[in-house]
Amino acid sequence: MAKGLQGLLWTMLLLFCAIQELGAWAMHTAVEGRGLGQPGDPALLAGGRVKRGWVWNQFFVVEEYTGTEPLYVGKIHSDSDEGDGSIKYTISGEGAGTIFLIDEITGDIHATERLDREQKTFYTLRAQARDRQTDQLLEPESEFIIKVQDINDSEPRFLEGPYIGSVAELSPVGTSVMQVMASDADDPTYGSSARVVYSVLEGEQHFTVDSKTGVIRTAVADLDRETQDRYEVVIRATDMAGQLGGLSGSTTVTIVVTDVNDNPPRFPQKMYHFSIVETAPVGTAIGRVKAEDSDVGENTDMTYQVKDEEGVEMFKVTTDSNTQEAVIMVQKPLDYESKKVHTVVVEALNKFVDPRFVDLGTFRDQTIVRVSVLDVDEPPEFQPPSNPMEVQEDAHVGSVVGVVTALDPDTANHPVRYAIDRSTDAERIFDIDANTGAIVTGKVLDRETAGWHNITVLAMEADNHSQVSRASLRIRILDVNDNPPELATPYEAAVCEDAKPGQLIQTISVVDRDEPQSGHRFYFTLAPEANNHHFSLLDIKDNTAAVHTQRMGFNRQEQDVYLLPILVVDSGPPALSSTGTLTIRICGCDSDGAIQSCNSTAYVVSATLSPGALIALLVCILILVVLVLLILTLKRHHKSHLTSEDDEDMRDNVIKYNDEGGGEQDTEAYDMSALRSLYDFSEIKGGDGGGGPGEGGPSGNSASELHALPQWVQSPDLDFSMFRDYICRKVEQADEDLSVPPYDSFQTYAFEGSDSPVPSLSSINTWSSGSEQDFSYLGGWGPRFRQLAALYAGRRGEEDSEES
Repeated sequence: MAKGLQGLLWTMLLLFCAIQELGAWAMHTAVEGRGLGQPGDPALLAGGRVKRGWVWNQFFVVEEYTGTEPLYVGKIHSDSDEGDGSIKYTISGEGAGTIFLIDEITGDIHATERLDREQKTFYTLRAQARDRQTDQLLEPESEFIIKVQDINDSEPRFLEGPYIGSVAELSPVGTSVMQVMASDADDPTYGSSARVVYSVLEGEQHFTVDSKTGVIRTAVADLDRETQDRYEVVIRATDMAGQLGGLSGSTTVTIVVTDVNDNPPRFPQKMYHFSIVETAPVGTAIGRVKAEDSDVGENTDMTYQVKDEEGVEMFKVTTDSNTQEAVIMVQKPLDYESKKVHTVVVEALNKFVDPRFVDLGTFRDQTIVRVSVLDVDEPPEFQPPSNPMEVQEDAHVGSVVGVVTALDPDTANHPVRYAIDRSTDAERIFDIDANTGAIVTGKVLDRETAGWHNITVLAMEADNHSQVSRASLRIRILDVNDNPPELATPYEAAVCEDAKPGQLIQTISVVDRDEPQSGHRFYFTLAPEANNHHFSLLDIKDNTAAVHTQRMGFNRQEQDVYLLPILVVDSGPPALSSTGTLTIRICGCDSDGAIQSCNSTAYVVSATLSPGALIALLVCILILVVLVLLILTLKRHHKSHLTSEDDEDMRDNVIKYNDEGGGEQDTEAYDMSALRSLYDFSEIKGGDGGGGPGEGGPSGNSASELHALPQWVQSPDLDFSMFRDYICRKVEQADEDLSVPPYDSFQTYAFEGSDSPVPSLSSINTWSSGSEQDFSYLGGWGPRFRQLAALYAGRRGEEDSEES
C-alpha cells in the first residue's frame, strides 16, 4: 500500500510540473532587471507599450527523483525567436552544465542529477540569447531561480538529547517538567512533511506531553522522592501531523524527582551523657549530637540552640556545616567545687522550612544533654595588675618594680612559689622573690637600649612544681635625662671668600636619645674655646640654631678651613651638654655666588710660609740628615767589626750548602742555619774557661777547632738536649698525625753515591784536626772551588804561623 501511495505522489508531482509548463507557454511575463526595456530603448513601441523579451515562469524540480531519464525542469524563450533556429540559448551559474543542461535551440532545461532539498533548496542561474551567426546578445542576460520541490523523506529528530529534567516531589498535577523539541528537515512551507506531533510511549502513568509544544507535565500529585527519585520517559515525535504514513523518531527523557522539606528532624535519643575536666579552656568541645532528617541537600540543613537558661550561660552549641552535627562547647570556665553536673536542653530545627508543608507538623525536635564536671588539681591562678609596671631607668639594682599575686583555686589552697621564665629574661635584668612575688631590678636599666620589657612570671604550688601557671608582665622603663644632646650630623658648610656679614651659612639641629615627657628644649651657644671673631651663632628657639658670617670676606691663602665648636645644652633635669664641631670651608665663587672650588691653591713657599713654618721645615730636614749619617756610621762600624770574621762567614756559607745530594747548584737543601741559630758560636769561643789564644790550653784548641771548618769536634761544654727535645716533639707529631706520611726532619749525608769522583767535604765523620788535611786538591775541581781552596789554604797558613 505504501508503494501505491508513493507512486500516486510521484504522479501528482509530475502533473503539477506539466501544468506549470503549460502555464509558461500560455502567458508571457516581463523579466525583472536587465531584461526590462529602459526608456528610449528601441524596444519601446508607440503608445507606451513595451516590447517583451524573455518569457518564462518560476522553475521547480522535484527532489530525490529516481527516474532514468533527465527530469524536465522548464523552458526559457525569447519573443524574438521565430522558430528558425537562428537563436542560441545558454545558461550559466550554479549547476549549469553539470546538474542542469539546456537545449540551445528550444531552450528546454533538464536536471541530470538527483537533488536533495535538505542540502540545497534552490539554484540561481543566468540565461542568454545570442544570434547563432554573429554570437551577439539578442536579449540582456537575465537571472532566474530553480527551486527544489520538497517531499517527505526526513523523519523528525531530537537534536538536543539526551534530555534530563527535574520536578519537585509532591508537585500538583500538570506541573511543567521540561520541553522537548524534534526537528524535521523537510520544507515546513510545503505540505505537512514538517508538521510534528508528540506522544508518550513509556511512563504515561506519571507524565504527559503536549502533542504540539512537547512540554512534559506531571500526571499525578503524589510523586515522592523518598519512594522513587527518578523516572525514564520515552517521547515520540511523528511528522505529517501524525497521519498515516508519517515518519517518526523517539528519545528517552530522564526526570529526576527533587527533594522538598517534607520531613522534620528527629533525635535518635532523648538523652545524652558527656563528661569534661574542670580545667578545660573556654571553647573546648564537650561532645556532638545529631538529629536525623530523611530529606537531602539543603533541606537537611539544621541549626541547633540551647533552650534552658542554665545551659545558655555555661555552654554554647554550634552546627558543623559538613556533618550537620551539634557541637557542644564550653562557654564559661567550669568549676568542680561550684557545680559537678550541668543539664542542657538542645533543640534542632530545619534551617529552610517550606510553608506548603507546615500542616505536616513541627519541623523541630529536642533532646537533653547531661555534662559531668571532673575534678583535677589546678595550678595557681594569677591576679595580674591592671596596668603595666613602671620603673625609673636610674633605679638602683634591687629596687622593687611591683608585686604579682597568684592563688591556688583548689580547696586545699596550697602555698604558691614564684619564678621568672628566663627564656623571656635571658640577661637576668629582673628578679622575683619566690615567696612574695615582688619583682626587683637585677641589673642597671637603660631606657635607650630597651624601653619595654616583656617577661613571663611562673607560679607553682610549693609541693607540686608540675602545676605551673604563666602570666605575661609588661614593664615600662621611665626615662631620665642621662644622655647629652648631640649634633644631628657632622655638619660641614662652605662660604665664599667674598661673603658679606650676616650671611646664613648653616642651620644646626641636634638629637637627644632621651624622651622627656614635656618634650625637648635645647640651647645653643659657641663654646668658650671657640675664640671666634668670624662667625656668630643665633639660637632660633625651635631647637635649631643658625650660623652667620660676622666679617666682610675671607682669604683662602691665609686660612681655608675654620672649625667652629658649638655647645648644646638640653633642658634637664639635670641639664646635660655636649660640644660639636661645624667645619666651615672657604671657597672660591663666581659672580652669582655659586661655589667653584674649595681646594687650597699652591703658592710660592717663600711668599706664603710663616717664620714658624720655615723653622719647623728646617728642623725636619736636619733630623733627616742626622738619621742618614747615623745609619751610614753604623753600617761602617759593623763592616769593620766583621772584618776579622770574614773567614768564619765564608765557612758558615759552606756549612749551609754542604748538601751533596743535589750537587753544588742545589740551594733547596735543608738549611743548617736553622739548627745553628739555636746556640751562639761566639759564646763558645769566649767560654773557654779564661784561657786566651796565647795560653795554648785545651780551651784554646777547642776554639780553634770550632773555627777550622769543615772539620768538627764535639765540645764537652755543648748541651744538645734542646735539639733532642725538638726532634722528639717532631717525631711525636708525625706519629700522631695519621693523615700524612711520617716525614723525617733529617737528611743523610754519609752516602755520596757510587760514581762520584769528588771526595766528601763533610766534617761529620772527620775527626782529624785542620793540620792533618791538605786542601790544595780543591783547586783542581774547577773555577767554582778555586776561591774555596784559597780560603782553606789561607786559614792553614794562619794556623801554622800561630803554632810557630
